[in-house]
Amino acid sequence: MFAEQISVFLENKSGRLAEVSRVLAEAGVNIRALSLADTSDFGILRIIVDDNRKADSALKDAGFTVRKTRVVAVEVADRPGGLHEILEFLQTSKINVEYMYAFVRQKQDNAVMIFRFDNTDQAVLALTEKGFSVIKGETLYTM
Repeated sequence: MFAEQISVFLENKSGRLAEVSRVLAEAGVNIRALSLADTSDFGILRIIVDDNRKADSALKDAGFTVRKTRVVAVEVADRPGGLHEILEFLQTSKINVEYMYAFVRQKQDNAVMIFRFDNTDQAVLALTEKGFSVIKGETLYTM
């Protein structure tokens, strides 16, 4: 019930994002979702791709520092309050969201959010017991 996210550590300087996208493009890897967080010195690019092994290998070969992290992809009702429902449930279940970002896909009834939790196993169990749709990594990579 987990997905794998690749985190790429980048110097905060012009051209580094373009370099990552070039490396992935040349490797034939499609980026499905991304998030970028930065400080004054470095950034962390978090990506969901269609081929983790190929992306990991290509980025490491290009000299990037790469880490893989388990995340959870959850379908969220695509309407006002849809995200609030899941966040309120997580709060009442005492599950901490470390970070999250959206996964863009073709027009559907539900949106997909990528979550990183402090206790991933507990979060997946609670979400599935409550009836939220957790998407398997293999499905997510092909959306």
